[in-house]
Amino acid sequence: MPCTIAQQIIDEIISFHGHDCPGLTIGIRAAELALLKLGSPDETELVAVVETDMCGVDAIQFLTSCTYGKGNLIHKDYGKMAFNFYDRNTGDGFRALMRPDLRNDVDEEHTELERKLAEGTATEADKARNAELYKLLQQRFLDLSLEEMFEVMEPNEPVPSPAQVLESLVCESCGEKTMESRTRRFGGKTLCIPCFNAVEQKV
Repeated sequence: MPCTIAQQIIDEIISFHGHDCPGLTIGIRAAELALLKLGSPDETELVAVVETDMCGVDAIQFLTSCTYGKGNLIHKDYGKMAFNFYDRNTGDGFRALMRPDLRNDVDEEHTELERKLAEGTATEADKARNAELYKLLQQRFLDLSLEEMFEVMEPNEPVPSPAQVLESLVCESCGEKTMESRTRRFGGKTLCIPCFNAVEQKV
């Protein structure tokens, strides 16, 4: 079944993110899958663990209400088009991996066009073709069923624990308060991470 998210909602997601692109559409479909399998944020305590920092993460925030500040959006810098979703209330969860062959027919051309754009050597024809490929991929990702879009499997890790409020300690170098779990010990002193990195690199 194609995307079931209403166009009005998609338009709001685009406005929230700042632009429309294939990556944002991937996030829309991943969030759609999470809502379908686990339920709405009103009925569940959703947690999202994303293995990428691409545009689609904003769509996941918008649709699932998982945010960095609430501690229920966690970023793992793995560079993979994979998204883990959990319901803390039930312990249920899954990992959705975007199927790698969905863009094989355009990847080589698209990569070359993106390189030209980044280098400032793209012609007007290159820019038009790149925009055409963007639209092609966006529509493809909207038209595919969720089964065609993602491989769904068990998550690699258990549901993350809720965020905790920990004691703040004073860094003995800069004097700034730092959450206890983010401090380091060096030379008998309690240091924040920047101050630790500054002295540790000199040893």
